[in-house]
Amino acid sequence: MQNPTLSAIEGIRVGHAHNLDGLTGCTVILAPPNTVGGIDQRGGAPATRETDLLRPMHHIQHVHAILLTGGSAYGLDAATGVMQYLEEQQVGFDVRVGVVPIVPAAVIFDLDVGRSNIRPNSAMGYAACEAATTASVTEGCVGAGAGARVGALAGIQNACKSGIGTAAVELGGGVTVAALMVVNAAGDVVDGKGRIIAGARSETGYINMMEYLKANPVLSPPPISNTVIGVVVTNALLTKEQANKVAQMAHNGMAQAVRPAHTLYDGDTIFALATGKVTNVNVSAIGAWAAEMTALAIRRAIYQATSLGGLPTGTQYED
Repeated sequence: MQNPTLSAIEGIRVGHAHNLDGLTGCTVILAPPNTVGGIDQRGGAPATRETDLLRPMHHIQHVHAILLTGGSAYGLDAATGVMQYLEEQQVGFDVRVGVVPIVPAAVIFDLDVGRSNIRPNSAMGYAACEAATTASVTEGCVGAGAGARVGALAGIQNACKSGIGTAAVELGGGVTVAALMVVNAAGDVVDGKGRIIAGARSETGYINMMEYLKANPVLSPPPISNTVIGVVVTNALLTKEQANKVAQMAHNGMAQAVRPAHTLYDGDTIFALATGKVTNVNVSAIGAWAAEMTALAIRRAIYQATSLGGLPTGTQYED
């Protein structure tokens, strides 16, 4: 593909804004008109905004933007800037006296990487919208991935730097499926053969989160964020229920690439967007490839990361 990133979907614009002093940031996904949204949130400790309205049996059908942000719950303030930008563009749900932009959001915990008193705010959310483009999405330690890390199990000083990754695939019949993921796992990220490519470090090698849990089954895991958040997008026409199904299936990709995933201390959340350009589609095929792109995007977040905040990348540690 000429553009194997989330913006391969026609009409999708992606923008990053970050503060590399505070090592935090946000990423906004601006959707074209009549984009249907869905969600599947599986972590036990989420920090989110406007997620219930994406579920079936709720009135709102269309989403105007998705915000992925650092700063823990503080970072949700960036959604105010996204709403301000969209309101200025007259984009939002028509309430007769104006518009109300629908901007669901999810956060990662990155307060322990840079400066905890610097968090994404409304100005940063607005700046991310101004930076949004249909060009190939920049990956690595940008936007919401600026402060992302993996392997904080053994203490932040033994973690590896992570970031944001994206991937896209063309299916038959003109259907495209893409994913963008922010990877902030406490445990390990593994490749397609199960080999650890980033995680908690020791003097002799990766600690291996699954082996640690095997040796300590009666101990509660440490209350450290293992959050992976992101969005999968297709150009297919889906109902809200079908979009929720695609988001659900996409979590299979997270489970393939992150060990462990969906624990008590996670905020693991995946949004799904469907822009409605291609009709009469196989929803199961879209969901299956959403999972594949999710796993690939997670791994790309590792491979595209650079050393920041005194943390090496997984590749640097192996070298």
